Amino acid sequence: MDFLRPSTVDEALALKAEHPDALPIAGGTDVMVELNFDVRRPPALMDLGRLTELAEWRRANGHVRLGALVPYARIVAELADTLPGLAMAARTVGSPQIRNRGTVAGNLGSASPAGDAHPPLLASAADVEVASVRGTRTVPVREFFTGPKRSVLAPDELITAVTVPVRRGPQQFAKVGTRNAMVIAVCSFAVTIDVAERTVGTGIGSAGPTPLRAVEAEEFAAAQLPWESRDPLPDSVSREFGRLVAAAARPIDDVRGSADYRRHALSVLARRTLGWAWQEGE
Repeated sequence: MDFLRPSTVDEALALKAEHPDALPIAGGTDVMVELNFDVRRPPALMDLGRLTELAEWRRANGHVRLGALVPYARIVAELADTLPGLAMAARTVGSPQIRNRGTVAGNLGSASPAGDAHPPLLASAADVEVASVRGTRTVPVREFFTGPKRSVLAPDELITAVTVPVRRGPQQFAKVGTRNAMVIAVCSFAVTIDVAERTVGTGIGSAGPTPLRAVEAEEFAAAQLPWESRDPLPDSVSREFGRLVAAAARPIDDVRGSADYRRHALSVLARRTLGWAWQEGE
């Protein structure tokens, strides 16, 4: 196995073009597990740790551009008020050691349906910046996933950043697992409320072949929330929202839970998170 260690983004892209089978590694929190268990044995590893230009974030034009090497720990510490949904999800990722190393871009690169960062990114309508020697393109995260652990990334492309809209209202994230962190979610859910536009965004994790949105639930909530009066959320609205979220899921039975349980759990998570978010915004 070859080991590639570029010092700049341009060098990394040139190496990826020359070695399209090279597996990028930043925090290594997913990759090293697969290597240790012989799940994957790529012909080359590409260590991105020296690409300091990807280790920063900046805010501009109502968005936060997260460099691909910004770890979860910094999202929690520095962006909890700006990107609360993503920060909530980041708090549940692994242990403190994992959060110090793992990244949102790495989560996207693995494209696991159970990735904790995916639901809040979907709910917020984030974009993924990918680059190659052919140029840079932006992919809406809602179009990024193509199947279990598959994405639109071409063999010569690297994820360089994720662009997330700054909160325009309350956001919530919750997941079900055997414990709060250091566990793969049985299912997870994120919701965002855009008060200015009067829209609702959703993201479902670990309950389908890819992370999913609940579009009908979004449209229902946007039409039924008492925007003008700011009255408490009617129970009938939260329950129907939960039902529509569960209906949007496409879960399977596996060792972590049955499909029926996942649907039930998602309906509860959706009902609760919408209620928490609406109450927060009152």
